[in-house]
Amino acid sequence: MVIRSINLETVCGVTSTLPVNGRPEVAFAGKSNVGKSSLINALVNRKSYARTSATPGKTQTINFYNINGEMYLVDLPGYGYARVSEREKEQWGKMIERYLHGSKQLKAVFLLIDIRHEPSANDRLMYEWVVNQGFEPVIIATKLDKIKRSQIQKHVKMLREGLSLVPGTKVIPFSSVTKQGRDEIWEFIESECLEQGGEAQDGE
Repeated sequence: MVIRSINLETVCGVTSTLPVNGRPEVAFAGKSNVGKSSLINALVNRKSYARTSATPGKTQTINFYNINGEMYLVDLPGYGYARVSEREKEQWGKMIERYLHGSKQLKAVFLLIDIRHEPSANDRLMYEWVVNQGFEPVIIATKLDKIKRSQIQKHVKMLREGLSLVPGTKVIPFSSVTKQGRDEIWEFIESECLEQGGEAQDGE
């Protein structure tokens, strides 16, 4: 994917009305501080377009990034941040649920998991929930540069077993530092989402 333009087109808070888009959307979910903003910055070849923060729980909105006027990357609020009140967690959960249920153009959900650690209870719940909504989430195993190359397969196996992944689920190891995995993510988006999206639009 050659990035010609990127625009943070819509920011939705808890009470916002979700946009009705006519182009394919792919969504990124993951717990706080797993690297969603860093991933989006790497995908669009910008150092700091999506705001990154050392403070978990920073993304409290659903952010729609218009890419080349062709599609949207959708950044969902991070889950599982302990210092957020239960009420806020519930609101964010409902906002994510409303989006996953309500979007007519959502083609794929990417679930980001830190490759260094066993999946958390929140990670497992999110994976099961996305599957129950009828999606086949792609797992992006982030922070790849933090482990040795010889450990990659062992850690990918740990994620597969820890999440009880459906057989055949795609797992893409990714590093925002080295950009390893970036091309594979775009290849998946272009082949599985944009081509389907184009067919759907032709029929409208």
